[in-house]
Amino acid sequence: MNTLKTLFKLEKRPARGLLAAEWVMMGYLALTLLLLLFTYTKVRQPMDMLWGRVQIAVMTLALWAVYRMIPCRLTRLARIAAQLALLSWWYPDTYEFNRMFPNLDHIFARWEQDWFGCQPALVFSQKFGHPVFSELMDLGYTAYYPMIALVTAFFFGWRYEQFGKATFIVLASFFIYYAIYIALPVAGPQYYFNAVGTAEVARGILPNVGDYFATHQEALPSPGYHDGVFYQMVASAHAAGERPTAAFPSSHVGVSTILMMLVWNARARRLFLWLLPFYTLLCLSTVYIMAHYAVDVLAGWVTAAVFYAVLAQVYKGVRE
Repeated sequence: MNTLKTLFKLEKRPARGLLAAEWVMMGYLALTLLLLLFTYTKVRQPMDMLWGRVQIAVMTLALWAVYRMIPCRLTRLARIAAQLALLSWWYPDTYEFNRMFPNLDHIFARWEQDWFGCQPALVFSQKFGHPVFSELMDLGYTAYYPMIALVTAFFFGWRYEQFGKATFIVLASFFIYYAIYIALPVAGPQYYFNAVGTAEVARGILPNVGDYFATHQEALPSPGYHDGVFYQMVASAHAAGERPTAAFPSSHVGVSTILMMLVWNARARRLFLWLLPFYTLLCLSTVYIMAHYAVDVLAGWVTAAVFYAVLAQVYKGVRE
């Protein structure tokens, strides 16, 4: 009963305008709208992309209006939850833009070859194909969105005074990664290795495929135990929404690292330790299932630290 009262209790100082997280989304919407207008004749289904942005803007303003009428924690949560849910809509959008530029996978694969003497994504899955290990990797990969939901729920329920900051950092990080993906068309090993051939890749033959992914979305099947429960979950998710985009840096690694930093700085040590095994598996799994190069993981860690430090400072100047 007390929890329900807290959810519906009117705030004494409700936010007047858009929340910081919503402003970030609007900024990204404006950026991609500008790109859409400049590339209107080149993208596929431009009217659908345009209409989708109109709908998102209207929905955001509608939720703002509901909050202004009933300014409580529940309506504030609805505003943030809507933006988090829409991340899956924005993700494939990056492919529609970056497929117009020459692919850069050969550069990143060459870095892998020079630094490690092999392709870690190829060797890792070949050396460790045991069903138990495979399922652990796929479990880690599927833990990504539950981690986001759990950390968001934690800040809303137990660190509400930090809820706005935490969700701003998470959403802003996502949109920064998405902007990078538009500018850096890197498909990732599962697509690049399929285009080149795993036998050639294993021999260090890493050609420039140019604009191949502008018209091809075929990927290698995810390695591991095909009958596993978590394997099927990963395979289904890839079939439903994956595109040859968003490899460098790894947002899975970057955002999950930011989540761990948020939890640690909130001094929620138990939650941090509970999430740590899933976080570790997640970072390893991105290379194991060939979604990312090892350099993508390294870049994910570096960008996570930079994004967290910068966005935490930016939020200090925000008034909600």
